[in-house]
This record gives sequence, C-alpha cells and structure tokens, in this order.
Amino acid sequence: MLFKDIIGQESIKKHLIQTVSNGRIAHAQLFVAPTGSGALPMAIAYAQYILCGNTNGENNTGDQTCNLKFEKLAHPDLHFAFPVAVNERVKKHPISSKFYEDWRIFFGTNPYGSLFNWYQDLGIENKQGQIGVDEAEDIVKKLSLKSYEGGYKVMIIWMAEKMNIAAANKLLKLIEEPPKDTLLLLITENEERIIKTILSRCQVLHFRALSESDIKNTLILEHAIDDNQAAKISHQSNGNWNKALHLIHNDDTEQIFEKWFIAWVRSAFRAKGNASVVQDLIKWSEEISKTGRETQKRFLKYCSHFFRQALLTNYNAGDLVFFESQTSNFDLKKFAPFVHGANIEDINAAIEDALYHIERNGNAKIILLDLSMHLTRYLHQEEH
Repeated sequence: MLFKDIIGQESIKKHLIQTVSNGRIAHAQLFVAPTGSGALPMAIAYAQYILCGNTNGENNTGDQTCNLKFEKLAHPDLHFAFPVAVNERVKKHPISSKFYEDWRIFFGTNPYGSLFNWYQDLGIENKQGQIGVDEAEDIVKKLSLKSYEGGYKVMIIWMAEKMNIAAANKLLKLIEEPPKDTLLLLITENEERIIKTILSRCQVLHFRALSESDIKNTLILEHAIDDNQAAKISHQSNGNWNKALHLIHNDDTEQIFEKWFIAWVRSAFRAKGNASVVQDLIKWSEEISKTGRETQKRFLKYCSHFFRQALLTNYNAGDLVFFESQTSNFDLKKFAPFVHGANIEDINAAIEDALYHIERNGNAKIILLDLSMHLTRYLHQEEH
C-alpha cells in the first residue's frame, strides 16, 4: 500500500513520513479513526515505508522486492491481529494467523472495509468477534523472534477495541518494553474502549473523516462517476469511503435500515396511551432481534445518525444534513421538530445503553423493546 494511493489525510501522511526522516518512530502508536477514513491502509503504508526503506515521501524508491511483498501482504516482518471467532473452517482456538488468506482477500478487495464486512467474509456476522488471550500470546511470540530481514518488525492490531481484558493485560509488558526495532500500530474506531493502561503507553494519532472534496475527486478519477452524482454520493457518505463504495453499488442495507427506523418511530409516536400500537413495537423488536448482533449494532448506530440529522434539520443546519429519504411518504422536515435540545441527549443515551447491552449478549428482543418504550416518551417531550 502506497501513501499516494490513500485518499486524503495529507497531514497524517506528512507526520508519519517525518517520524521516519527524523528517526523518531514511537514504538507503540494508536490510530483513532472514524469508519472508512483509511487508518488500516495508512498503517500498512507506514509499515511499508519503514521496512522497504522508501524515501522522498513516496513508497516507490526503496527495495522493490520488499514493495512487491507488501502488495500481497506477504512480508515476513509484517504481522496482523484482528477480531476473529470460530467459523465453518476454524472450529477452535481462533487466532488471526489461521485467517491470513481471508484477510489478504478482504484487504485486497476493499482496504477501507468495515468490521461488519470482515465478519461477513468469515461467515461470523451473527457472532461477537474478539482479540483474545490466545491472540495476545501469539503476538508476544511473533515479536519476541528476530526479524527475518534484519530491520523492524511491525504488528498491526486492527480494531484494537475488540481486545478483551485478558489479552490487553497480556500485551501490557510488550507495549511498555518492546524488543528492539519493534513497532506496534493499534487501530481503533472507539478510543474510549481502549483500556487506560494501554492508552497511556501509546502515542495517539487522530484521523478525521474524509472531506467531501476528497471523496468526490476519487469517485470521479477512479470510478468514472459524473460530477453531479459524485457530489451527491460524497455528501451522503459522511466522510466514509466504504459507505461511498456501497452507494455506488446500490447496497440496499441503508434502505432496509431506513424502513426499520421509520416503522419504529411512527409506532413509538403513536404508542403513547395506545396499547394496540405497543403490539406493533413488540413485533418490531422481534423482527430486529432475529438478525445478527452486528446487524443490530449497525442499525442502532444508524438510528443515532438519523436522529442527529433530524436535529440538524430542526435547527436549520441544512449544510450538515446528508440524509436523503428513499421512502416516498416520509419527510425528514416534518419529523425533525420532534427531535430537539430537550430530548436528543436522552435519545442518544438510550441508544448507547442498548448498544452496550447487545454487545454483551443481552436479550436483543427485551433490549429493543425497552428502548422503544423510552422513545415513546421522548418523542412526546416538549422543547423548553
């Protein structure tokens, strides 16, 4: 992966290149990045820049054999750890090294792919992937060995927030006192889920969501999208290149989520004091609970975004609104007045609470019904 192939993030590229030029490569770094903003390809480009001896700000002047190995993610001193779970092929003790071929295909297909995309590829979207203590032991073992080619060893830990406590504790000493010429690059979408002892030992680098202009220009140059359509997709993608790609290919996931959301808020609004409509919310909770937990989590995050879009619409911040309804009889402007400063914090807190319990394998039907009952009250709350 070359720096020049990564969309936007020019200040991050410049910073990472300078760390190499100045000989100030921090041994443990944490990349905190929104979904689809390019942290994983950036980490690989950084590793390639270091291991292949590339210079002049581009990854095309160093050891070409080394660069070719990186194209296939096959460099012997480049290691990965990522969330996994048992599937049809790996029946027990799942660790990343058992899924490397899947990982190469996944990254090669879409370097900006999401955790859900990864779980889909492994056939574990109904499970909770994690980075467990077996993985941590494998990481320690790999990094304790000498490098194959005499330089740095690089370990990229993708979705580091999926480390459980046992794994995190196992890696503490390694992060605090790594072997010579060892680089640990942790990537997370949720900094708050990284335990404090690890967070304090890492140099933290924050990525921004991609700009609309970067997404638009890439759509035009690499996907032959016309100017108007590229502008529309870049606005709707909300800084997420992975979402932009799904919009190009007419992925129907967002349409399904929109359908679920609109049915939910309509029933929740009508349910106050109406027992028969409560039955609709029960059926709705049953329908969503039949999907996998990752789908439930993605849907709840979608709901949170939807409510924020309604709030922005309500307060006339149209430039920040990227939602375009695919449902003919739904008007965001008519819904927006019911989302305001007096209830948005309660709504967000209820969604976050539901996410928390679903992540911990709570009963999804009960969790979603409880959330629905809260929403019934919040939608009728008047703005002060």
